[in-house]
Amino acid sequence: MQPGTYNYPRADNVHYGMPWLDALKAECDRLGTKRVFVVSSATLLKKMPLAAELKAHLGSRLAGVTSGIRAHSPSADVVRIAGEAREANADLLVGIGGSSITDAVKGMRIALAANVSDPAGLSAYRNVPGSPAESLTLDVPAVAVPTTLSGAEFTALAGITNLERGAKESYRHRDLAPTSVILDPAATLDTPDELWLSSGVRAVHHAVADICSINAGPFSDAASIHALKLLLPGLMRTREAPEDLAARLDCMVGAWLSLVGVQGGVEKGIGHAIGHILGGSAGVPHGITSCLMLPHELRWNAPVNAAQQKLASEAMGDAQADAADICARFIEGLGLPHRLQDVGVEKADLDRLSELTMKDRWTATNPRPVKGPEDVREILEMAW
Repeated sequence: MQPGTYNYPRADNVHYGMPWLDALKAECDRLGTKRVFVVSSATLLKKMPLAAELKAHLGSRLAGVTSGIRAHSPSADVVRIAGEAREANADLLVGIGGSSITDAVKGMRIALAANVSDPAGLSAYRNVPGSPAESLTLDVPAVAVPTTLSGAEFTALAGITNLERGAKESYRHRDLAPTSVILDPAATLDTPDELWLSSGVRAVHHAVADICSINAGPFSDAASIHALKLLLPGLMRTREAPEDLAARLDCMVGAWLSLVGVQGGVEKGIGHAIGHILGGSAGVPHGITSCLMLPHELRWNAPVNAAQQKLASEAMGDAQADAADICARFIEGLGLPHRLQDVGVEKADLDRLSELTMKDRWTATNPRPVKGPEDVREILEMAW
């Protein structure tokens, strides 16, 4: 076993399997909240209906409910809605939705702490050497009510899209993970099937990548192995019976466990790096990027981490099969896109995507060294 360090996240708690409105009210009571500002999607605001239910549970403490966060959390949306929260004197932010909502709320916390009101001001706090982000005190706490399985609510990282650059910018702060997370399977019932299932593949990708990481550790391995044992059967069950709340909760807990590694500093690799670029510059949804890249990342890395991939295969139920083949069959079995051409990526785009991927931080931590854009191009060709 190689030496390592596990960094515990600074979140307060995770509520699971209880009604989210009751858990949210309890969190407001615990924190002494007086001005709750809620960010969700326009779709959820119409379907649930959120505003009326929040008002009934929170009463005068509800300071605002808004939508308007586009996919991949553009910085312009983040600073605009942070301005709305500032005007409302919010003392608690609540994000209800998928990773774009969760990451936007994280970005809002930085924008509020830094008192910035434009995308360039926010970008000054991105995760680059010398970033002033860690000097900030994030005074406004956050609660996340996830409706997908992306797991963004469990990390101290945020991906915010810089539309001018056409790429995602990473943000990091020791306190950036939401103060509290509420896992209620009933809150996910209106999530479109493809989004639910593909975000579940994203969670599978997290777990497999952690087992195969250059700095995999015993704690993250244990969590990732159990995550895979929950996620694969749970996702198949929810595909067949979408209203199975027990299966949905298994998936949500599996997604939680799949993030133990990134919480503690376990590095990802080229599949996640390419995924960031596909999301930020080609508009591919988070979960779909994992459907496209996971099997090919495993195949490309197999010459250097075959033993770790065998551990992942065992966790997925077939120690004798290649991890890449298991993942490919699983993704196809869920009926999800699995080729770049399925989502409109043209061959002419591959060189540009390869160059952009070389700038992502997780390219440098791939188990098999990525020597240049030609290596990225090789992986993209495999996935095309």
